[in-house]
Amino acid sequence: MLSRFFIDRPIFAAVLSMFIVLAGLAAMGVLPIAQYSEIAPPSVTVRAVYPGASAEVLEQTVAAPLENQINGVENMIYMSSNSSSDGVVQIQVTFDIGTDVDQAAGTVNNRVKQAEPRLPLEVRRLGVTVEKGSSSFLQVLAFFSPDGRFDDLYTSNYVTLNVLDALKRLPGTTNVQIFGAKDYAMRIWVRPDRLTQLKLTTVDLIRALNEQNAQFAAGKVGAAPTHGPQELVYTVTTKGRLSEPREFEEIIVRANPDGSTLKMKDVARVELASKDYEFIGRINGHPATLVGIFLQPGANALEVAETVRRTMQDLVSRFPTGLAYSIPYDTTRFVEVSIREVLFTLAEAMLLVFLVVYLFLQKWRATLIPIVAVPVSLIGTFAGLFSLAYSINTLTLFGMVLAIGIVVDAANHGV
Repeated sequence: MLSRFFIDRPIFAAVLSMFIVLAGLAAMGVLPIAQYSEIAPPSVTVRAVYPGASAEVLEQTVAAPLENQINGVENMIYMSSNSSSDGVVQIQVTFDIGTDVDQAAGTVNNRVKQAEPRLPLEVRRLGVTVEKGSSSFLQVLAFFSPDGRFDDLYTSNYVTLNVLDALKRLPGTTNVQIFGAKDYAMRIWVRPDRLTQLKLTTVDLIRALNEQNAQFAAGKVGAAPTHGPQELVYTVTTKGRLSEPREFEEIIVRANPDGSTLKMKDVARVELASKDYEFIGRINGHPATLVGIFLQPGANALEVAETVRRTMQDLVSRFPTGLAYSIPYDTTRFVEVSIREVLFTLAEAMLLVFLVVYLFLQKWRATLIPIVAVPVSLIGTFAGLFSLAYSINTLTLFGMVLAIGIVVDAANHGV
């Protein structure tokens, strides 16, 4: 039998056991840790916005050109598209398992650039984004004002300006995004009755906005070539884009023959508010800005989560009074509990083996065999996980919990 070979060669068996333990310990330090194993194929998401367009218009003018150009990209399995009534198109391209997601995102982005000339002007102005998709949720951070001092619009903009970039720079994160980001935008609420009375349309308002809300390079005074002894050159500074609601209210929509003017405030209400109202986040009844952090494939979830916590502890010291944050969802809690349960089960099994074998056999040598064999078998398992490109997750840890009983039983039979 195979076991007799090692029984007759105890030194060889001891050296081999030490090699297995060292290989397992080395593998434990580099194995990725996550809640679940990476079995989902990599994906790339293409997102475009066409404000005011219906789902049918989006499908015909935006989704169709993008789909025709992206279709057939290298290593693609399938592609799904969603055109919603809020003017957003999302195309998810799924690739074969093992495809480099960075290379896939670059290839898709090149295809999107080729399709952009056929897209509507408004879509091209807002831009088409290409992002790597990830199904590995790591954490969700919630930013809120406990005393109600700040609304979700202020909180969202503060997170965008002061927190989001710091989290995106952390190693091990593949995507950090605000769910339903409420960016500041100048909203013009048109009064349809006034437009009808004055024989105007929304196109007239948009034309006036584009003409009077623009940035111009006015040039310089005294720049070469000049005539005469010109010694100074002055750069002409003009009023650029409008930034205040009252400035938008003064936009001239129409000039009448009698010299009077019709301004934007006569036909609409202007306010500085949120660009999007589609998503509302709450935590414990308070309006909140929710930030999702996705784990990079192959990264250590416990290390990345700890890095996020340390970064937030540094950033929270600079928060304005009345702004707080919490972590309502954290997948590493499940992994930590699983690891703790494995260690508890192992310690419990080793104690029972020691008591049972020593009490019934009354021999230290017989007691030592299972105590040594069980850790060697379990630690060596990590070397096997590394060679098979697996990760330490709740499924593999659950398998180890089940295997502890088998290993203990086998060790007892060996005695």
